[in-house]
Amino acid sequence: MLYLVLYGHWSLAAIVLWITVGTDLLDGHIARARNQITVLGGLLDHSSDAFFVSILLFAMTVHELVPIALPCLVILAFLQYTFDSHALSGHPLRTSNLGRYNGVSYFLLGGFPVMQNALHIHFIPDTYFLWIAWGLVLSTIISMLDRLFTLLKKKQSDTTIDK
Repeated sequence: MLYLVLYGHWSLAAIVLWITVGTDLLDGHIARARNQITVLGGLLDHSSDAFFVSILLFAMTVHELVPIALPCLVILAFLQYTFDSHALSGHPLRTSNLGRYNGVSYFLLGGFPVMQNALHIHFIPDTYFLWIAWGLVLSTIISMLDRLFTLLKKKQSDTTIDK
């Protein structure tokens, strides 16, 4: 995806995007239908989503559609999400509504320019994507701060209970 977007192979990038989104939706459906949902599977699913969308957003920075801050924050937010949930110790990932909305929005922000360029239909001006991206930078920071404050409150209440 990185190569395709960097070099403007928009039609192939659109195909890769649709395959990625389709298989992401399908694997979750299959896991639930077969009752094969695992903590490791959830971590791998979220990790692959974060990796893919970060690569897509990094590529978008070359076309000046996304500020470099956004893909960097996506990676930091995912790491915080993983460590805060203790996912590496076998605990399930703990999501927040804002984090969920941000995750979907990252895919939409990356997907719209790909599809517009692939279809040669530009009903959303490129400058709008940059403004939307800055909005996502802000909402990602808010989400990360919310997670941090929640963790600090929890640690403080755990310390108070232990006394």
